[in-house]
Amino acid sequence: MSSAASSPCHRLRRVALLLLVAAVLAGGTEGKAHDYGDALRKSLLYFEAQRSGRLPHSQRVAWRHHSGLTDGLEQGVDLVGGYYDAGDHVKFGLPMAFTVTMLSWSLIEYGGDVADAGELGHALEAVKWGTDYFIKAHTRPDELWAEVGDGDTDHYCWQRPEDMTTSRQAYKVDRDHPGSDVAGETAAAMAAASIVFRGSNPHYAHLLLHHAQQLFEFADKYRGTYDSSIAEVKSYYASVSGYKDELLWAALWLHRATGRDDYLDYVVDNADSFGGTGWAINEFSWDVKYAGVQILAARLLLRGEHAPRHRSTLERYRAKAERYVCACLGRNTEGGADANVERSPGGMLYVRQWNNMQYVTGAALLLSAYSDYLAAAEAGGAARAVSCAAAAEEVFALARAQADYVLGTNPRGASYLVGYGSRYPGRVHHRAASIVPYKHSREFIGCTQGFDHWFGRRGSNPNLLVGAIVGGPDRRDRFRDSRDNYMQTEACTYNTAPMVGVFAKLRRMAWLEREQGSTSVPVTVTSTAAEV
Repeated sequence: MSSAASSPCHRLRRVALLLLVAAVLAGGTEGKAHDYGDALRKSLLYFEAQRSGRLPHSQRVAWRHHSGLTDGLEQGVDLVGGYYDAGDHVKFGLPMAFTVTMLSWSLIEYGGDVADAGELGHALEAVKWGTDYFIKAHTRPDELWAEVGDGDTDHYCWQRPEDMTTSRQAYKVDRDHPGSDVAGETAAAMAAASIVFRGSNPHYAHLLLHHAQQLFEFADKYRGTYDSSIAEVKSYYASVSGYKDELLWAALWLHRATGRDDYLDYVVDNADSFGGTGWAINEFSWDVKYAGVQILAARLLLRGEHAPRHRSTLERYRAKAERYVCACLGRNTEGGADANVERSPGGMLYVRQWNNMQYVTGAALLLSAYSDYLAAAEAGGAARAVSCAAAAEEVFALARAQADYVLGTNPRGASYLVGYGSRYPGRVHHRAASIVPYKHSREFIGCTQGFDHWFGRRGSNPNLLVGAIVGGPDRRDRFRDSRDNYMQTEACTYNTAPMVGVFAKLRRMAWLEREQGSTSVPVTVTSTAAEV
């Protein structure tokens, strides 16, 4: 252990963190434990509110109706379906694919826990609603439709999706207009989903894997960022990190889905040139995948699922993975002010002002998964604590603290998961939720009429967007519940997706703690319904 790790300041910080964790486990600001099963159920309900296309008879969010039924018609392709990413009605391929990857990863790690909660069917439906759309959008081996709708015209209107009058122009990437990032993320989503469906629907899993392999080959062979090919996406989901992280990410998911060495060779051979072992980044999001890449690579090292020739490079991946973990814990001692993730006074990980909750929930899943990988390796006698002297239990404790913050263990005592607890945002920046339901009033609501009659209303939305995780508070834990405060009150699918697995695991852990009459944080490793 380094002298920095054993210093008095370090020990005081660790004691303070453990005291905070103990307070969280004791029941939060309201003095009672969180109902993680309820949070899980509501999280999955949210994805039904975000559906585009023809809704099934099993649709539980009754205030939504069919929408986008002519998507792709002008281009001669069926692009009906998929998800709206947030409070508007554009279907953006990159964040949608990341959402499906996160849902699938949640089920791969914690599918058994989701099943125990009685929610596996709904979770599989949430994944399949996305992958069915990706199959449609992947019209040729080297062609992927990456966006439907235009953000500029869409944002000038405040309408229900059932009333859309905005452009439904569709945009694609292909050989002449490459998009390695969106194709790579879609490959990752379909590869991860193929693992999820392997047991329950092997034919569908095989189809997903086939598409994933074709998309990865396309992404790698015809390299370029999709926002250079589709100018319309630049103002909304620009690929700031480039496409190299998505190529590594896709290769790792394909390796996990197939076990083929050539995919791992790709990750090892391109480790330096693609930044996999070079970039030390303190965030994980729909755009920046490096922390996820590094943690997946570290998993292979911890599990011994690699050839001897891969070991030294995987060690370097693990070093960067642990730097991310230590940054979240506030333990990095080198690198200056940017070495660690900022914390709000209430303990929330803080990355940036706009939709900070996406970084909180993404970190919660990464930390939870890595704590499991560490615990499994420690149980086999093959691991040590992370480089900043944190054991698996402490890594998971931080994941739990972030989840509890979302659910109301915070200075405001308010939940940022809509519909959970007694206090939560009521004026979510969301067109469909803020306007009278289509089934109650089928009178057409025009583009500006929605702004005039619904957007500016002071009251809560007429429809409850249950399960949505909004953008969340600022660095001082302050939050203004207003429809025009879109930086804080808009919810996104990729905010909620990582929490499906985290809530499922926390439900199991809470049950174990009640059974054992303990407030300790045991980290147990179980096989899941998705992968053994």
